[in-house]
Formats: sequence, structure tokens, C-alpha cells
Amino acid sequence: MAALPPNPVPVAYQGGTPAVPVWLNKGDNAWQMISATLVGLQSVPGLVILYGSIVKKKWAVNSAFMALYAFAAVVLCWVIWGYKMSFGHKLLPFWGKAGPALGQRYLVNQALLPATTQFYDDGRVETAMVTPFYPMASMVWFQCVFAGITLVILAGSVLGRMSFKAWMAFVPLWLTFCYTVGAFSLWGGGFLFHWGVMDYSGGYVIHLSSGIAGFTAAYWVGPRSKKDRERFPPNNVLLMLAGAGLLWMGWAGFNGGDPYSANVDSSMAVLNTNICAATSLLVWTWLDVIFFKKPSVIGAVQGMITGLVSITPGAGLVQGWAAIVFGILSGSVPWFTMMIVHKRWSLLQHIDDTLGVFHTHAIAGLLGGVLTGLFAEPQLCAMFLPVVNSKGGVYGGSGGIQILKQLAGGAFIIGWNLVVTSIICVAINLIVPLRMTEEQLMIGDDAVHGEEAYALWGDGEKYDSTRHGQYSDDTSHNKASIGATQVV
Repeated sequence: MAALPPNPVPVAYQGGTPAVPVWLNKGDNAWQMISATLVGLQSVPGLVILYGSIVKKKWAVNSAFMALYAFAAVVLCWVIWGYKMSFGHKLLPFWGKAGPALGQRYLVNQALLPATTQFYDDGRVETAMVTPFYPMASMVWFQCVFAGITLVILAGSVLGRMSFKAWMAFVPLWLTFCYTVGAFSLWGGGFLFHWGVMDYSGGYVIHLSSGIAGFTAAYWVGPRSKKDRERFPPNNVLLMLAGAGLLWMGWAGFNGGDPYSANVDSSMAVLNTNICAATSLLVWTWLDVIFFKKPSVIGAVQGMITGLVSITPGAGLVQGWAAIVFGILSGSVPWFTMMIVHKRWSLLQHIDDTLGVFHTHAIAGLLGGVLTGLFAEPQLCAMFLPVVNSKGGVYGGSGGIQILKQLAGGAFIIGWNLVVTSIICVAINLIVPLRMTEEQLMIGDDAVHGEEAYALWGDGEKYDSTRHGQYSDDTSHNKASIGATQVV
């Protein structure tokens, strides 16, 4: 009897064992876990550092802790009920059925999104169910870090006055009743997903929702103290840049991981992300120089963020030249709304959005969604989208309808978050005040947490001659607030 020929596949790449099932693609799984880690690093420590540095010194601990707490709380809520509400079986056209994602039998099986099968009107399958070549555990964690960073972004609107106890209640409620709705509707197999609304990696699900919800929450919480609104200088600009750098580099996982595979579309997404971010940063800086005569490093960070946000809904769907167009507009339109419109519109003046999240995330996210409907390239769309023959308006044919779909999808996210976030804030305020006490607002971290970011005196702390010197930066400076928060 002739001997069987040796297996040409190296042992390291052979499947069929419990730990390496035949459906597992090690490259895809490795990239998905790396992408999830990169997105996680954007929040912890990225935005924790950025928030702790960009605010006034007396709010450094509170701001950083709000971000850290939100991320941790989301992780637990996500695996107990949130994941399946976002990516599980359909309950409603905009919501999945709640349930835990904790059991071994569930987590070690091949990942799948059960509501994503796309059908033609006659019942034939148009696009098969999403079934990546890695375990469900990788999918659950990857989607978890996106949910986490959404709440962290939202926190930027209410820094410097929201009660921490109210924030502890707000995080699970908003995740449950707002985030899961957007995620299922656009990504998990909901009505916007099947209608063909394009949101490659969260321009609507993450940025538009957090921007609108943050702006709404800021209304209900009320403004910072008069003193803080007049003067709110960053306490450490260089450390802020470190947080911003983690945010930028982490976006490779944010956009590069969303094809659920280490494929050519993932490469396009990463390249476009960096092209747009760089362009947007430069444009914002140029505008600062032209109109305000000085290049602002805080403004550059804002431009970087708006570039990253605007390319997110179309990162793997547009060509490189279109990414430059995205960057030019993301560096100028949010700049205009933040630096010009904000100063002239009484509503924006009335609502105290601490870090301008409305401009950097809501405006930039909606702008990116509309531009995606304009510039989405047909061949790239075919690599990613469930609706065949999808394309942007510049490619003719049905592309014009895509812009209307993008506007309608954005309107749904705006409306839902505006209403439901308001309900959540009103409900919480019936149990615990949304706002800190006047004493806490005056003193800051020392009153709220009994901790301070720096072993220095100033910024609201009550004078104690046995502990403090004679210097307080609140009484030594009379300049108006500058930089990223100059208009808020």
C-alpha cells in the first residue's frame, strides 16, 4: 500500500484542533484583537490623558476619572446585555434581543452577526450573513471598545460640573437606550443597515450620537461656574499632545478593524484615515494663522480630531483623493461652526459644551456621513456593504439617492439621541442631582474626590495658610480663556 503524501500545509497553519478550528484565520484574529487593543488604548489611557490635561487644573482628576469610569462600566454592561442588543438577533427594526455574552459555548464558536443576512425583495439572498473567521470572543471585545469610547467622548461635553454619582447612573442607561439602538440599526442588521445607509466605522453610531447626546446632556446639567467659563486654560498642553497622539495612532484599529478581516479594504481604511487627519490638522492650523494670526496647538488637535471623525463613515469606501477632500472640509467646516457660528448663535452660547464635542464629533460625523454618500467608490463598496451596487453620488446612477439615505440616517440618530438622552437626564435628576454643589464647583477635585492632580495650590482650593503659599493662578491672571475651549 502506497504511503500517503505528506500534508503540504505547515503544522502551524493546520486546523482541526479545539484551539485552532478549521474556520479560524489566525491573521484575521490577530488583527482583530490588535485593532480592539488600539481602540481601547484610545480611551485608556488616550482620552483619559487628554481630558485630564486639556481642562483647568482643578478639574484634572475628575475629568480623567469620568473617562476611566465610563470605560470600565461599559465593559461590564456590554457583556451582560449590551452586545446582543447591538449585534444579536432582531427584536425590533432598531434593536436586538438583550442577553449575556459570557458563556464558553457562545464565545469560542465562530463569530456571526445573525441579523445581517441581506435579502432581495423576492426573498433571495443578496448578501450572506456576516461570519468573520475568528471566535465570537474577538467580536464581542472589538465592539465593546467602540461602545466604551463613545461614552468617553460624550463625557467631554459635561466636564467640570456634572455630578459623578449622576454620571455613574448615566453611563449604563445611555449605553442601553441610545448606543445599542444606533449600533444595531446601522451595523447589527437593523433597518438602516438593510436600507443601505453607509457608516463604515462609526461616524453616526459613535461620533454623531455622542456629539448630540453630549450637547443635550450639557443643556440639562447646566453650565460650568461663571469663573470657569471665563477662564479654563489647559493645565498641561504637552501631556494633552500625548493623549492626542494615542488617539490618532489608535485610529488605525478604529477604522482598520471594521472589515472584520485583515484584507485590502482594511489597508485602504488605514491609509485614508491618516491622509484625512493630516489634511484636516493642516487646514485648521492655516485658518487659525490666517484669521487669528497665531498657530494654536490646541486648534491643531481639534483639526486632527475632526479629520479622524469625518473620514470614519467612509474610511474604506472612498479613494485617497477623496480623503483629501474630506480633510479639507473637516478642517474648515467644524472650524467655522466652532470659531464663528458659535460666537454668534445664542443657543450655542447658552449650552456649555465644555470641549466642543458638538463641533468636533457631531458636526464632523454628520459631514463625513454626507461626504461618504457623495464619494463612496463602487468597487470599494462591493467589498464591504450588504447592498449590492452601492455607490456615491459622484458616480452617477443611483448614487444620488445615497446622499438622501445618509441624511435620513443622520436624522434618525440625531432625533433618537436628542429625545432619549433628555429622558435619561430628567429621570436621573429625580433621584440624584445632575449637577455638583456650588462648593464642589468652586473647589474642584479636592472637594469631589479628595485628590488633586498636582501638589500645588490654586484653581479653586480654599486658602489654608498652614498648607499653601501665596500664589493662586485664579487671582494672578486676567486673560480670557484661550485655545480649544475659548468659545465654550
